[in-house]
Amino acid sequence: MGENSIGQKSYIKVIDYIKKQIRIGELRIGSKLPAERELSEILGVSRNSVREAIRTLDIMGVISSQQGAGNYLSGNFENNMVETMSMMFLLDQIDYRQISQLRRGLELQALIIAIDNITEPEIIQLEKIILQLEHESEENNVILDKRLHYNIALASKNTLIINILQALSEIIDQFIVDLRREILSTADSKSRLMEAHIDMVKSLVNKDKKLAYEAINKHFGTIDEKILKNDIKTSI
Repeated sequence: MGENSIGQKSYIKVIDYIKKQIRIGELRIGSKLPAERELSEILGVSRNSVREAIRTLDIMGVISSQQGAGNYLSGNFENNMVETMSMMFLLDQIDYRQISQLRRGLELQALIIAIDNITEPEIIQLEKIILQLEHESEENNVILDKRLHYNIALASKNTLIINILQALSEIIDQFIVDLRREILSTADSKSRLMEAHIDMVKSLVNKDKKLAYEAINKHFGTIDEKILKNDIKTSI
């Protein structure tokens, strides 16, 4: 028990040291971490404890390891969020209704923030996607639908919202692979979603936050209606 306790404290000591180096500006995204031997000597812990800390930070998405080149701060938290949410989904701690509820709130906030932050080139890109959505095949529309939502999130310039929405999108693709296609292939729901998408882009062009709210509600009202009719969770 003593060895486990000491070992645990040692690897946490390494993580705390790296956090401190980030806090004082000695390490930043892209920085290379000190070698295992150097960290071991600086902190007076075993190299096994250093390796355990490195593994933990790697799983968390804090660092990435490059074979033969060392460990670098990456801040790639999206993969960690996807894995955590995947396990929650598999263990029935969350279902698609809850995912949809979270997406509605985050996408509304992303759209509202984007109204204040979006650039002209970003608006032009979104308008191009809308034009493509009106004329592309069903298969391509699934891809364009994802791209539209992702680009709006990017326009918010809020990294946390972007990462969480992207992780939620990955969960949808993992576990409910036919949802987007099913909604986009039904004439009525496809038409309503298209109207919602057009209004979302209009709200950005016209800086109209009331229209943004209405567009998001129309969009997710259509999706939630499909979820209730099909009981998505039990059909996986």
